[in-house]
Amino acid sequence: MALQKGDFILIDYTGKIKETSEVFETTSEETAKKEKLYKEGEIYEPKLVVVGEGWVLKPLDESLMNMEVGKAATVEIPPEKAFGPRDPEKIKRVPLKQLTAQGATPAIGMRVEYNGKMATVRSIGAGRVLLDFNPPLAGKTLVYDVTVNKKLETNEEKIAALIHRRIPVVDVEKFKFTIQEKTLTIEMPEDTFYVEGVQIAKRGIALDVQRYMPEISAIKFVEIFKSETKPTAKPEAKTETQTETKS
Repeated sequence: MALQKGDFILIDYTGKIKETSEVFETTSEETAKKEKLYKEGEIYEPKLVVVGEGWVLKPLDESLMNMEVGKAATVEIPPEKAFGPRDPEKIKRVPLKQLTAQGATPAIGMRVEYNGKMATVRSIGAGRVLLDFNPPLAGKTLVYDVTVNKKLETNEEKIAALIHRRIPVVDVEKFKFTIQEKTLTIEMPEDTFYVEGVQIAKRGIALDVQRYMPEISAIKFVEIFKSETKPTAKPEAKTETQTETKS
C-alpha cells in the first residue's frame, strides 16, 4: 500500500551524484566507511521522516508517496529540482592573504567562510584563491537509492521516534513516557542531564508532539536525580519541567 502525506516512516538511503557516482550522504555506516565519508561520532541509522513535511529534499519527499514499505526504489533528481544550476558569477578569485588573515589555511575542496558566505576552494595559485559560492551540489543530477524500512502506526512508536530524533545520542529505550488523558509525561534518563543543548531538544520534542498529535495538549519532562549512596531518610530529589499548550 502506497504511503500518504503525514505518515511516519523510517528510511535508509544513499545519495549519489549521477555524473560521477560519488556518494555525498548515506544512512549506512558501512557505505560511509567504504566511500570515505565516515565521521567519528556521527550516528548512522534509518532516518525518521514525516511524509510531506519537507524533512528531506522536496522531490525525494514527493517520491515517498509512491513507495511501499520494504521495497527498494531509486529516485533521480535533476539539478533544477535539486540545488539549481551552477552560476558562473558566483565564482570569485580573492587574495590568499584575506583568508589567512582570518586564520584559514585554504586547501582545494575545503569549505571556507568569506564575507559572511560559505564557499568551496577550487584552486590556489599566485597568491590568489578561486572560491565557488555555489552550493556544493549545484548543477548536479542526484540519485537516491531509498528503502522504506517501516511505517510507524501507534502514538507510542511515533513519540519514541520524535524523542530519538531530537536526542539521538541517548538510547531511546531509556526514555519512559506515559499518556494520560491529554497529557504526555516523559521521564528523562540520567544520560540526558548533561547532553549539550538538551533544553532546546526538549522544546523541539514538545513542539513536534503538539504539531503531529494535536490531541495531546500538555507535555511534562520529569528529571529524577538519584543518590549515589544508599538512601537514608531523604527521598530522591525530583524536579519537573513542564510545557503546556491549551486546547
